[in-house]
Amino acid sequence: MEFFERYQTVLVFGGVGAGLAAAQVNGVPSVADRLILPLLLVMLFAVFAQVPLARLREGFRNRRVVGTSLAVNFVWNPLLAVVLGFIFLRNHPALWVGLVMLIVTPCTDWYLVFTDIADGDVPLATSLLPYNLVLQLVLLPVYLLIFAGELVELPLGVLVEAVVLVLAVPLVLASVARGFLPRLVGRDRFRRRFLPALGPVQVVFLALAVAAMFASQGEAVVENPAVLVLLAVPVVAFYVINFGVGLGIGRLGGFSYEENVCLSCTILSRNSPTALAIAVVAFPDEPLIALALVIGPLLELPLLSLVSRGMLGIRRKGLWEV
Repeated sequence: MEFFERYQTVLVFGGVGAGLAAAQVNGVPSVADRLILPLLLVMLFAVFAQVPLARLREGFRNRRVVGTSLAVNFVWNPLLAVVLGFIFLRNHPALWVGLVMLIVTPCTDWYLVFTDIADGDVPLATSLLPYNLVLQLVLLPVYLLIFAGELVELPLGVLVEAVVLVLAVPLVLASVARGFLPRLVGRDRFRRRFLPALGPVQVVFLALAVAAMFASQGEAVVENPAVLVLLAVPVVAFYVINFGVGLGIGRLGGFSYEENVCLSCTILSRNSPTALAIAVVAFPDEPLIALALVIGPLLELPLLSLVSRGMLGIRRKGLWEV
């Protein structure tokens, strides 16, 4: 699992390169287009099966951090996404929608890795995970209707179909797996073998889905080489602003160093795979939206590494004392 977490960015970049190369072969784009959704569904099953929804109550043992995190993720971040999109992407509505989808979906997996790297409170971060998942499933359609309806065509029926197909189906299957597999194979074997195997599955199928995406939309990428630069500016701005927000709230709220790391990682990490799966179904005629969500992790993982190192530096210099 450590290998896949460490080299996730490399694997995703590899998927980009492989997809662009495959796009040059006649007949591949149409086949790749049909593979995107199945690959994403497998990936989301792996993500959701790792989420212990039974832990919903545990989060409220630390109401300050949990409440602050949820407020930032589901109130502040959507508003920030709209403002950044207006400032930097108002002439590129598809990228603006992609930015909104990226920012309004908090992470449900790798933020735990960066919390651990920075010596944060991993159990507290884990207790936040099911809230982040459930609330984004409920609120993502609302955010899209409010913020994206004026930018791109978004029929309500298509949006509902996308949410049910892409999110509800793998979530139900994952819940069934978590309920019945421990009885079939034993709880210890389930925890020690099945759950650890899901991390690599998630990373591999994300890379395969990215490869399929770039293989199917290679022409759009070649025609829009500036997409990465256009999206990089607001994404970096989001990280800089929210890093400052996390530090400021932690200082004013008297959070411990470990609590502040947990807060910072959960308000910065984004769940681009979930948003990507929705975009594939809801916006089939807007490939730049999906491409924006593919590019997101390429920027996010290096930035989260910098955040983790920055937090460790703050503690090492004795700058976090409450």
